[in-house]
Amino acid sequence: MAKITLDDLRHAYVPNPQGPDDYALKQLDISFEDGGAYALLGPSGCGKTTLLNIISGLLTPSHGKVLFDSKDVTGLAPDQRHIAQVFQFPVVYDTMSVYDNLAFPLRNRGVAEADVDRKVREIAAMIDLEDTLENRASGLTADGKQKISLGRGLVRDDVNVIMFDEPLTVIDPHLKWQLRSKLKELHQRVARTMIYVTHDQTEALTFADKVVVMNVGQVVQIGTPVELFETPAHEFVGHFIGSPGMNILDCEVKGGKAFFRGQEVETANAGAVKDGESGPLRLGVRPEFVSLAERGIEAEVVKVSDSGRYQIVETRVGDAPVKLLVNEGVEIPTGRTALSFRADRTRIYRDGWLVASGETR
Repeated sequence: MAKITLDDLRHAYVPNPQGPDDYALKQLDISFEDGGAYALLGPSGCGKTTLLNIISGLLTPSHGKVLFDSKDVTGLAPDQRHIAQVFQFPVVYDTMSVYDNLAFPLRNRGVAEADVDRKVREIAAMIDLEDTLENRASGLTADGKQKISLGRGLVRDDVNVIMFDEPLTVIDPHLKWQLRSKLKELHQRVARTMIYVTHDQTEALTFADKVVVMNVGQVVQIGTPVELFETPAHEFVGHFIGSPGMNILDCEVKGGKAFFRGQEVETANAGAVKDGESGPLRLGVRPEFVSLAERGIEAEVVKVSDSGRYQIVETRVGDAPVKLLVNEGVEIPTGRTALSFRADRTRIYRDGWLVASGETR
């Protein structure tokens, strides 16, 4: 296993990049701690697979270094980095048995057959493939084949990191939660460094201890699932994580007080905004922290959707849409109403970034 450090990393697919827009990956300085469970989360095209390929050695960065336990591996091939990778589509040897698929990496390294047998059976028990060891891999379902891909990484003792590139893409929806739970359980048991690439927030938040949120080649926040939900460092994080996403509303700040559509709103950080500073200001508050009130911000109810556990209420304040969540069974007024924002969960953003201590990122 290894601590992985990305030092002043950048990558461009075009020769002689001239500015930030030419880089598929903008400057990154990240450390993945030994034994941690991480997710790279973001929309298609944000750079997460490029980053994964740089860590694995399939791609050499345009600038910067990749370090494994302080050793510079930037120029090393994938086989010299001792990594295991699980791709979107299961990579198995269909004509081999499940047993031989799991044994292949060990036999390739000249491991004694008695040790191969012990390790294969140990890993097969972990990934629930004990009963299929003698079966040909071609007869397995997609999730079974994906377990083989995972098992080939776990069976080796010399693996520094196991990386997953959208591993549940071809898995039936009703089996995804089972495999997701199995991955989490395996990480807790084997304590290997794991990096999981996905565009699905549910997969990222349920698997990872820390999530690296990416957008247009940039890391916008690294944090625990709770930190990303409760304190988004960027408007994109608030919008991308959560269903529905965070309300992002144009506002003004004067004398340390925030105003939305001319109405004062208490926030957690408006006092840190200095009058006269440049850059557009917006107010961010998640629907979970907006409630109906007798008095407050005047709004009009325009739509109510039933999601089962709660109702999603869509309102308008002027021409600005504001969503809130209301428990199932609570009566929703029609027409005019009033809204209340929870002050400690309502924050000001400047140029997209959370305002903190009088500064923005």
